[in-house]
Amino acid sequence: MGKLARKVALVGAGMCKFGANFPHQRNPDMWVEAWLDAVRRTDNGIEPKDIDACYVGNYSSDLFNHQGHLGPQMAGLVGLVPKPASRFEGACASSGIAFRQAIIAIASGIHDVVCVSGVECMTELPTTGVTDVLATASDSLFEYPAGATFPGLYATLASAHFHKYGTTVEDLMRVAIKNHENGKENPYAQMQSSIKDIMNSKISKIKASGGEIPDWKDEFDFLKSRSNPMIAYPLRLFDCSLVTDGAACLFIAAGDVAKKFTDTPIWITGTGQGSAELSMHDRESLTSFIATKEAARQAYEMSGLKPKDIQIAEVHDCFTIAEIVALEDLGFYEKGKAVDAIKNGETKRDGSLPINVSGGLKSKGHPVGATGAAFAVEAFKQMRGIAERNRQVKFDVERMLTHNLGGSGATCVVTIFEK
Repeated sequence: MGKLARKVALVGAGMCKFGANFPHQRNPDMWVEAWLDAVRRTDNGIEPKDIDACYVGNYSSDLFNHQGHLGPQMAGLVGLVPKPASRFEGACASSGIAFRQAIIAIASGIHDVVCVSGVECMTELPTTGVTDVLATASDSLFEYPAGATFPGLYATLASAHFHKYGTTVEDLMRVAIKNHENGKENPYAQMQSSIKDIMNSKISKIKASGGEIPDWKDEFDFLKSRSNPMIAYPLRLFDCSLVTDGAACLFIAAGDVAKKFTDTPIWITGTGQGSAELSMHDRESLTSFIATKEAARQAYEMSGLKPKDIQIAEVHDCFTIAEIVALEDLGFYEKGKAVDAIKNGETKRDGSLPINVSGGLKSKGHPVGATGAAFAVEAFKQMRGIAERNRQVKFDVERMLTHNLGGSGATCVVTIFEK
């Protein structure tokens, strides 16, 4: 795995607020909002005439919104036609792939500046419809007909991890508690409440209605109660990411033109992509993602860095177990040891390796086609020192990694950023 043939920099990044934005906002509205946010965050400004192409990451506007051919639609809204505009699909890794392909296009010399769009409007459909659409990212021959939707598939992974490494439900709960604490500080997050806030709110409502006050001593008691129902054992409601609408926008440029847009570019020094068998029953292991390991190997080798060199990371916590597995597959911790690090506070905002300071998919939200691009937005903010409220880490971030997983781990994109 060689170096990029040409230096590539992230020069601007922005997003709309994630949430249940429909019917007031659909893909076009959220995309324009994200574009304007990214333009505002580009130091010296950027205009459509500066951009050579638009790469759109979107999972399934065809099924969610009855709208295909999203590339030219998004490009046309911000004045980029007749320049090339393409849509990329890789389940939850769609905009991670779009971002990577834009990096490759610039490194190859074909383009100098590319705009990357990540967008998804999911709440136009009811929850049952969303579940049905998302299930198309699994195996429609063997998994979906058997009722194995994504909570069930990740519950299988969790059960295997429990059996092999002794992981517990409390370990999963610590991931949710941490990420909600981070999301509380993110004004762009869908759920800006800690687990304790949610617990206290429920107690207040029960008290106001004259009901019996639950005996919850802490968040763990709350998360073990009926207020956190079982979805697919051992995963409960608060182990699952949110159904979300949202969009993110990135501007990336070749090293020799990046100075036109900013004096402080964020360099992309490593990019990798891996894949695995679509059906989980074909995989050798249910406690690891081979696609993550391959994508990470490529990214580390290209950047010349090792896991110990990474200071902070955004990883794909579509379910709480996914964050634990990612920390191990990315080489931050040995297999079965990530839960100890989480328990010791190493992955908290003030820990030695902050993870998902944005709130992660668990609290920030997971508009599947926008998630990969949103990870890069967080990298831009943390490395610039401009993250909102109290979630900016307390040290100068020189090296950061993002990890974007697709479906049940059949696709993965890993990106490494450096100052």
